[in-house]
Amino acid sequence: MWLLTGALSGMLVATYFGGSKTPEPADESSVQQLGRPGKLGVAGGFLAWFAVGCPVCNKLALLALGYSGAITWFAPIQPVLAVGALVLTGVALFARLRGQVACPVRERPMEAAR
Repeated sequence: MWLLTGALSGMLVATYFGGSKTPEPADESSVQQLGRPGKLGVAGGFLAWFAVGCPVCNKLALLALGYSGAITWFAPIQPVLAVGALVLTGVALFARLRGQVACPVRERPMEAAR
């Protein structure tokens, strides 16, 4: 599960680099329905951070719940957090790539190509 979340997160981060802008959606309601892709991606990354690793190694869960609480309460919900992270990151990537038909490629002059 964390491999898929990592791959989706990498693709999402890659859409923010490369010098091209993502086209604006056709209507404003689609942005309001999905929210901002950046916020969804951050939320997915935050959930993935909590979902990966042992519950005792997670300092925040250990401080908030203690050792027995982390094992008893936090460990069983980690798979749910992982699925949530995967869904949020996938929705953010879909929203970011919506309307993207082709990647723009800059043409180089023939002298620079040699």
